[in-house]
Amino acid sequence: DESASSSPGGGSTALMYLSDRDVKLAKDSSTSPWGSRAPNPSFDGLSCVHVLDLQSTEDALVQSSVNKYINAPYGGGGGAEVAMEGLQELSFLMDAMQKKALANATKTEDTKLTSSGAGKGEEGSGQQPFIIDTPISFGIESDDSFLFARSSYHVDHIPAGKYVEIVCQLEDDHDPSLLLLTELPDGKGYGLSLFAIADWPSDSTEEVTSSSELMLLNVAMSTDGRHVLTLQGEKLKITPRTVKGALAFFTDEDSEKNIADADGLHVSVWPRLEYRQMYADAWRMLRDYFYDSDMHSVDWDAVFERYMPLVERCSKREDLDDVLKQMIGELSALHSFVYGGEYSSPHHGDLALKKINDVATLGAILRRSPDKGGYVVVDVPQSDPDLHMVDGEPMYSPLSHRVLALSGQAGVSPGDVIVAVNGENVMDVPDIHMLLRNTAGQSIRLDVLRLESTSKFRELQKMKGRLMREQNEDARLEDEGVAPEPLIVVPMTSTESKSLSYAAWEWRTRERARFLAATSGFSCGYIHVQDMSGASAMDSFVRGFYPDYDKEALIVDVRNNRGGNIDSWLLDILQKKAWMYWESRSSNITMGGLGWDMQYAFRGHLVVLINEHTSSDGEAFARGVSELGLGKLVGKRTWGGGIWLSSDNKLVDGGIASAPEVGTYNDKLGWGLGIEQMGVKPDIEVDNNPKSAYNGEDTQLDYAVDVLKEWLEREPVVMPKQPGPHRDMSMKEGGCSI
Repeated sequence: DESASSSPGGGSTALMYLSDRDVKLAKDSSTSPWGSRAPNPSFDGLSCVHVLDLQSTEDALVQSSVNKYINAPYGGGGGAEVAMEGLQELSFLMDAMQKKALANATKTEDTKLTSSGAGKGEEGSGQQPFIIDTPISFGIESDDSFLFARSSYHVDHIPAGKYVEIVCQLEDDHDPSLLLLTELPDGKGYGLSLFAIADWPSDSTEEVTSSSELMLLNVAMSTDGRHVLTLQGEKLKITPRTVKGALAFFTDEDSEKNIADADGLHVSVWPRLEYRQMYADAWRMLRDYFYDSDMHSVDWDAVFERYMPLVERCSKREDLDDVLKQMIGELSALHSFVYGGEYSSPHHGDLALKKINDVATLGAILRRSPDKGGYVVVDVPQSDPDLHMVDGEPMYSPLSHRVLALSGQAGVSPGDVIVAVNGENVMDVPDIHMLLRNTAGQSIRLDVLRLESTSKFRELQKMKGRLMREQNEDARLEDEGVAPEPLIVVPMTSTESKSLSYAAWEWRTRERARFLAATSGFSCGYIHVQDMSGASAMDSFVRGFYPDYDKEALIVDVRNNRGGNIDSWLLDILQKKAWMYWESRSSNITMGGLGWDMQYAFRGHLVVLINEHTSSDGEAFARGVSELGLGKLVGKRTWGGGIWLSSDNKLVDGGIASAPEVGTYNDKLGWGLGIEQMGVKPDIEVDNNPKSAYNGEDTQLDYAVDVLKEWLEREPVVMPKQPGPHRDMSMKEGGCSI
């Protein structure tokens, strides 16, 4: 990262940049690989701020060359050294003179333009409308060692804070002060800091910050670069980019001065004109971002003309999406997506209205049953009992005994019937979820017929019936045990319910894999990686791998993996090899302890499950396992996206027509690694029959266990034997012997 600070004349005076050459171990970092999950060191302060004083060509000419002779870098101070330095100085001065001549020519041309009326500022102001950078001398062009950069210095004493960006340098002559955008505590908004760095060789700093009560929503520079615009609530404040203006900003705590009249300020958008702009922008950014500058030999100019008439007929944003998709499709490249932007909403931006229509769920599979007068509970998903919360989300159904026992209630079981929600009969509405709108996170009452489960309420009913019969033999108990029972539950969001269902499937699959392996006579671990994105994906792999790293076999399931960017991290862990073993009096490789070096290295056989929904980085992981010889692939051919992207070519309304930006290749497979448009082909192809999968069967998993069983029979994973008795170091009769 780098940022140039500017002088009053518009020229940059200093280049501030971040260097990561120096590193510092984080205070809470592990200093050893010994410990749970073989912790890796982490580093904070990965970058430090450097400042490089930018020297103009005029300054270079004025600077005394005598200092160059005195400070010659050659030892001895002899005539040859001085002569060599003189040649360097002469070359430097000639280069500076050439750049000055070029700068003067540019100024002359600007004067001609101004005199002809082009590029004028305000009438009679005598000012340039925009800032023009001063030509900077970067030393001798042939100097590959960049001697000019050695005058940069490290700014060490920077006050702690969450700095977002450098807004600008103050406009006053030779003033090094910077305006910095900072994040307020707890992420409640932004503030400004006036930050000054003393002249070299001092690295001292001074800082003045805005009040924590002053929360900025946005900060920007005016078009001419001479004013800072700040948005504070509904107030748009304009501050001159000077020391005087900055001090006035920090002392005006009530934000009453220099407020722009923004009443009635609106932005007029003509959708059809905006659609043309977004189409042109999408086409242009694809041209500039696409990994192949030849655009896969497609006549890209002709593509623009071909689809432009369709843009003229677009009457809504969704129509434009269709056109953009067709245009991108001409490149025949995956990782080309169209999404986001401004669409018509039935809620009209009203969050309260949206929340009213959000449908909550009970985290269970229900079936409407007119015969039983309600909704029969078909299944209550159960996830790993050791994990109540995963990455902050509840991993249990609101109807499960696990959660209801906390309030002294009993959970429901498959076969029980829900007959009412908050006193309203569920058969009076087309769907039970109509009664669950806007109830996520709130307590509601269910009336439940416990046909399969039991509870304290039901036991009390049975006790009451027995007492009635004992007192009156003719007394008749009405449908003992099936009277509706009240149950207070807290519904969950549809997103939480989806995560619960996925976690329940994952747990059932892991338990099935372990059971099948144990039945076949070997130990096996199972890890499902849903995607390759961020902390949740890394957490998922760690939770699954380290408890089972010492098993004879391992199944890594990347079916339905949505991609991301952590394939290299997974492959790095799986490539660890055990080459040394430890044993003490109290532990060895079979009795506990880490056992071997490299710590937590997996020594067994690996199978990776893939299918047609394994995409992007999930495919890269599978290809890496194959190319590095780490294991076998079982399942179906994958999605086929081998060109990567960063999704940063956004359109004016926040949407995107993504451009595949980064091509992948190696010497063996060429462009796309055999993934792009073809997918990763498994070593052993096995399909899951849809009907069997719906009934809970997993043919691909079963086959993976069979593959591992046969593999282990051919190549068993055995622990190394002890090398035998230890050395005899006792003193023998007759003295020592070698």
